[in-house]
Amino acid sequence: MRASETLASGRPAGLLRRFRRRPAAVASLCVLVAIGALCLAAPLVARLLGTDPEAIDLLGRFRPPSLAHPLGTDELGRDVLVRLLYGGRISLLVGLGGALVASAIGVVIGILAGWRGGLFDRLVMRVTDAVIALPLLPLLIVLAAVDLAKLGLPAELAGGAAASVLRIMVIVALFGWTTVARLTRAATLSIKNREFVLAARALGAPPRRILRAHILPNVAAPVVVATTLSVGNVILAESVLSFLGLGIQPPLASWGTMLTNAQELIFGAPALALWPGLLIFVTVLTFNLMGDGLQEALDPRQSRHR
Repeated sequence: MRASETLASGRPAGLLRRFRRRPAAVASLCVLVAIGALCLAAPLVARLLGTDPEAIDLLGRFRPPSLAHPLGTDELGRDVLVRLLYGGRISLLVGLGGALVASAIGVVIGILAGWRGGLFDRLVMRVTDAVIALPLLPLLIVLAAVDLAKLGLPAELAGGAAASVLRIMVIVALFGWTTVARLTRAATLSIKNREFVLAARALGAPPRRILRAHILPNVAAPVVVATTLSVGNVILAESVLSFLGLGIQPPLASWGTMLTNAQELIFGAPALALWPGLLIFVTVLTFNLMGDGLQEALDPRQSRHR
């Protein structure tokens, strides 16, 4: 395969045309854009409804849906719709941020291992296998429960709500890079012996230029797909940790913390658990469907056979 063929398959116009042929992926993208836009507009929605997501109104507990509260109120009289939108901002931030950082780490490790080969490649792959073999959920629970103040961080930072968001993103990045690293390494091993790479090396191109101009563009497809699919996994991990009380800390809200608050009210007010659970399900499903569509659109061999 010539470099021109490989890179041509990644032109934006061609990618968009192939992606649009997959209705499930296009619908998933539209749903994700709608959810993201609504979450970003959370302050505007709160202003239009005249409510504060953190304002407690014990006299207005468990109100049914109305014009003032389209999804009703929770056990503390807070508007459920506004809290869902604010919680979505945190859940999507953790999912996207954690997946992107983990993918960046995986790309660097995978390309270096595949390009250099030899002892370095074997050592990196054994470390990768060791990380994969770790029991992820128990490890995440233990690390999320660590008191950062005892590690030397100032108490106001270690105990802050923003610190809980950053901690989850860091934990996910530290242990979520393995899939991208293995995919990137495999693609690099395949591409570095192609004619256009050998020609660039014969012409005296430095390794940095070869990696940037030839290797990285040709390993982008599996990286993009793996990153898209991992966003849903990160959102699920954050939801599990928040459900266990080890994730996002008040006053911030996420879909996982809303599920935690609703678990004791599941029989009396099931809607409080239904809405955040439904949003988690829809978001994870649409990310996975969009990832499948991207995988088909970015694969030039599949595109030729269609």
